[in-house]
Amino acid sequence: MAQTAAVLAPDTTAVVLPVIPIRELLPWAIFAFVIGALLIYFVGAEQGATSVFGGTYVHEFVHDGRHLLGFPCH
Repeated sequence: MAQTAAVLAPDTTAVVLPVIPIRELLPWAIFAFVIGALLIYFVGAEQGATSVFGGTYVHEFVHDGRHLLGFPCH
């Protein structure tokens, strides 16, 4: 059996990545930071003296997530 090796030319097409200006990216980065900070607050600190909402509704809603992320609550 004769085997022939096919010689393939390297792909010379260039991939052009889009450039996103900081002016368009900054509002989304600030929005993501604020949402993330609110989530960390409600999961990690919404209880006791720093409580925004009275009662234990928020605490009980995020209780399992609090333990999953390693925040003590008992």
